[in-house]
Amino acid sequence: MDKSVCEVPAFFPPLQAVQQLSSFHPQGSKSGSLLHITAHSSLLITWSSTAAPCAFTQLFSPHTEDRLPSTETMLELFLVILCGLSSCVTAKEAKGKFSAPILDVNDKQLVLEKNQTLQLNCRGRWDLKWDFPSGVSKDYPGARVEQSRCGKHANQHCSRLILSPALAQHTGFYRCRYVHKQHKHTSIYVYITDSQRPFVKVQKEIPDVVYMKEGKNLVFPCRVTNPDTKVSLVKFPKHKLDIDRRNIIWNSRRGFVIRSPTYFYVGLFYCETVINGVTYSNKFLTYRPVNKIQDVYLNNTGLVQALQGELLALNCTVTAEWNSRVSISWTYPGQANSTASVSKRITKSKNNMVFYSVLTIHKLRKADRGVYTCHVASGPAKRQANSSVIVYDRPFIRLKHRDGPEVQAYAGQKSFRLSPKLRAFPEPEVIWLKDGMVAAEKCSRYHVDGYSLVIRDVAEEDAGVYTILTGIQQFGLYQNLTLSLVVNVKPRIGEKAVAVQDPGTVPQSSRQALRCTSQGVPSPRIQWFWHPCPPKGLSPARLA
Repeated sequence: MDKSVCEVPAFFPPLQAVQQLSSFHPQGSKSGSLLHITAHSSLLITWSSTAAPCAFTQLFSPHTEDRLPSTETMLELFLVILCGLSSCVTAKEAKGKFSAPILDVNDKQLVLEKNQTLQLNCRGRWDLKWDFPSGVSKDYPGARVEQSRCGKHANQHCSRLILSPALAQHTGFYRCRYVHKQHKHTSIYVYITDSQRPFVKVQKEIPDVVYMKEGKNLVFPCRVTNPDTKVSLVKFPKHKLDIDRRNIIWNSRRGFVIRSPTYFYVGLFYCETVINGVTYSNKFLTYRPVNKIQDVYLNNTGLVQALQGELLALNCTVTAEWNSRVSISWTYPGQANSTASVSKRITKSKNNMVFYSVLTIHKLRKADRGVYTCHVASGPAKRQANSSVIVYDRPFIRLKHRDGPEVQAYAGQKSFRLSPKLRAFPEPEVIWLKDGMVAAEKCSRYHVDGYSLVIRDVAEEDAGVYTILTGIQQFGLYQNLTLSLVVNVKPRIGEKAVAVQDPGTVPQSSRQALRCTSQGVPSPRIQWFWHPCPPKGLSPARLA
């Protein structure tokens, strides 16, 4: 055998001294090897490089006196060599041939006329399947596929596609692929011409929407049924664009491709062609999506409190730029049980789009307490807002002192706040009394801030007994709390107001009374100190 094609099989018996293997090249496309069995006899095996490995065998003897091996021995020898060659060729094909299916058509495209029959044959190593253009419906009765085993030893898979009659809408790519290795495929583009249907898709009055995305080509997909059809791209109303083959490219299989679209391409466009005096067109409306979310907020951004059985409504409001499209979704504690309903609404303003999503639970349960989150997405942009919900079994009021029943302030303070600890739901009504009278009506320096009473410019007369009255009238809940306010006042000495005139000299050893008057809260403590008079003629300064 020719070692340049295949080695001698390992299981072939070792050659004897008189048996040699040499190459033989007869005329034509065949090649072979001579196996010298005896000194005067040889076995010639020939095969074709493009057909089956062993084409035929021939036994000859240059010298008739030499005895030839028996027919059984020769047949056995031939089969051994044949099997060795077949195994080598099969191993070679396994590495390259049929790694992808092969079609019986060498061209990359076919052009048929309407109502003709399309027939494609595909051959491969494994099970095959076909992919059709979108215009061929799954239930089209004219499409059928025939599967069979093929090859000389039926070790290949063949699949025949028959489409009859072929129609204009069947124009497109036909792909043959392996069932279990779908990335291995081969395809051909087929045009099915129809003079009354130049475009593959027949539109109604409503134009198709095409998306213009930043950094990507803009495609007007007006595919045609004939590769030679002349098509124009027109911007409404009658602005025909020049096909420069650099920025505007025509492709009969795709349509018009705009490589660097600008804002000029936002609007209504149409592909137009004239066949036999009749004008046909495909219309497209370009849409430029925007993914910028300006703001997301809830109607209740803090803590939401509610009673069991009440209605809960959370409104998620999203503002975004014009042409934005946003997706709004919710996550909440009772989501698995579908306790909530969601309604959506869109409005437009002068500067932006406003999207609303309202989540409603008609009867709250204890299981509905937790965090409610509104998720907003617009393309790659994402935002969210959340709120916590607490659900109470029943209404309540809890009221107690913050720092004991007595509080202290100082006269002259800018302000002082009386603020007990109060928790209640629903929101209670609050009234403050001072010495049994409504505090806000008694003095203009008093005002209620939330649950607290604020006293501005604290004075001594603000001391007294204060009472906070709380109540939830609809549920008949009431609770009161009393506390005392002590206003501390700095001590003042009032001897100037009661000072007597200079009595002059008094007799020695006589008894005199001196008075000191002081005020303050709490009551001040008084101490007396005696300072002796200086000697006569000396001033207090010189004496010091």
